[in-house]
Amino acid sequence: MALATADARGRPSVRIVLCRGVDGRGLRFFTNYESRKGDELGENPHAAVAFHWPSLGRQLRLEGGTERLSAAESDTYFHGRPRGHQISALVSAQSRPIESIDGLRRKAQQETMRFEGHEVARPSYWGGYRLAPTVVEFWTRGQDRLHERIRFDLRDGAWMERRLAP
Repeated sequence: MALATADARGRPSVRIVLCRGVDGRGLRFFTNYESRKGDELGENPHAAVAFHWPSLGRQLRLEGGTERLSAAESDTYFHGRPRGHQISALVSAQSRPIESIDGLRRKAQQETMRFEGHEVARPSYWGGYRLAPTVVEFWTRGQDRLHERIRFDLRDGAWMERRLAP
């Protein structure tokens, strides 16, 4: 999904992240809390996501507030990841400048050897977020660009539906 965040001054940033679960409370994704997206969510917890399926002619957009997942939820997800992904999360100062990719790969090899036969502990700077939607919009491709758009806004605990022009 495309995840859009903005810093405290409202300057936007967007990137693709993996949606790692959906339930009645919202969508989950995981990252380094000290990455650009983590910094921005710390300054401004509002975010938007978009899923696009061009072959199906469908799009889904959601907007809402975010919150960090509990340590237990982050631990569960972290320990279910492939071991190499765990090591990468440990060694990567995500979004920060590095000398070289080769240096980062060497660091990952060193940590792989150090943790051989041991569980990799989830770094405290890595974990999950939940986006709790307050806006949900469904888009369906239409003939001659007369697309269908249906938007739901959460107001006082109830979802209000309205149809939008394309």
